[in-house]
Amino acid sequence: MNGSVRVGRVVGVPLRVHWSVPLLVVLFAYGLGSQTLPVWTPGRSGVAYAFAGVVGAALFMGSLLLHETAHAATARRKKISVQDVTLWALGGMTRMGRPQTAASAFAVAVSGPLSSLAVGGVALGAGIGLHALSGWAVPAAVLVWLGWTNLFLGVFNLLPAAPLDGGRVLQALLWWRTGDRERAELAVSRAGQAMGMLLVVVGWASLLRGAPGGLWLAFVGLFIMVVAGAERRRAALHTAVRGVRVADAMSSPVATGADWLTAQRFIDEVAVKSHHSALPLLDFEGRPSGIVQVRRLTAVPEGRRETVRVHEVATPLPQCAIAAPGELLSEALDRLSLRTGMYILVVDAGHLVGIVTGKDISRLMQRHTLGGKGPN
Repeated sequence: MNGSVRVGRVVGVPLRVHWSVPLLVVLFAYGLGSQTLPVWTPGRSGVAYAFAGVVGAALFMGSLLLHETAHAATARRKKISVQDVTLWALGGMTRMGRPQTAASAFAVAVSGPLSSLAVGGVALGAGIGLHALSGWAVPAAVLVWLGWTNLFLGVFNLLPAAPLDGGRVLQALLWWRTGDRERAELAVSRAGQAMGMLLVVVGWASLLRGAPGGLWLAFVGLFIMVVAGAERRRAALHTAVRGVRVADAMSSPVATGADWLTAQRFIDEVAVKSHHSALPLLDFEGRPSGIVQVRRLTAVPEGRRETVRVHEVATPLPQCAIAAPGELLSEALDRLSLRTGMYILVVDAGHLVGIVTGKDISRLMQRHTLGGKGPN
């Protein structure tokens, strides 16, 4: 996710924190320390409330991390690749490959809410017990708040709409029931759009009635609508390319350039003549070494273009989406990301034999819409 920085690893995968997380911690600490705790446990000092608010907010972020860790750990146990875990203002996000079975998808989806419900139950019980046994009102109140917050988080995430975990659970069940993964994804994404719209309406109505929390609810609903819409388009794409091999969709031969050329020479001798926005690169041995965006070349200051080599501003091969000619295109599409762009390098026996671009995918979508079955 843009705006996030890597801070370590969790269950063997990179852990990233978005810039919005400190803001979230401040908001929760302020709300807990200045509003919730003074009402629940009146008569304490402002310093005690402020310290307890910070501790409670930190514990809540830890519970969010545990939620995402459960997803990542379960995915790894199910042999699903996990790119990273990111914490941000709306909770967390675990980027991973697509599960290959409905059972795996169900296990990964349900693991997060179950962890939140478990944390909520333990924290709530600990808070009640601490207050009964010791009378420590403020620490007990923090635990009770943490418990109820995690219980709400777990229940909210189980709503049957993508991209919430409940939507993933429903998708897995529909996939198991019908045997049609794309059909299940389309159904859940539609439910997500409807749920998002409902949350926006309810949030906006609450805001008009003077409830500030309605703005947050409307924002969450808008986020759900946007992501559900994107997932609906992705499901439609996978339906369109069902059964299509990479070799049937790729463009070949491919316009390429040498990765050892300077930026200026590459622009003059390769980029200007090719008229492509991105070009695969070859090393001295003629093997693919990455892909370069022309806009990144033109972003190099003119005074440095004679010294900067193309490979210095290119996306290296390990970070590119790569596929073999005989692979299913649907599986290759899962490797695309913001980092790779809409480009799949087709490599056979170490040599570049083709490329799949956004235009190739659009062409397949148009054929599917017109009733065709893809390239012959």
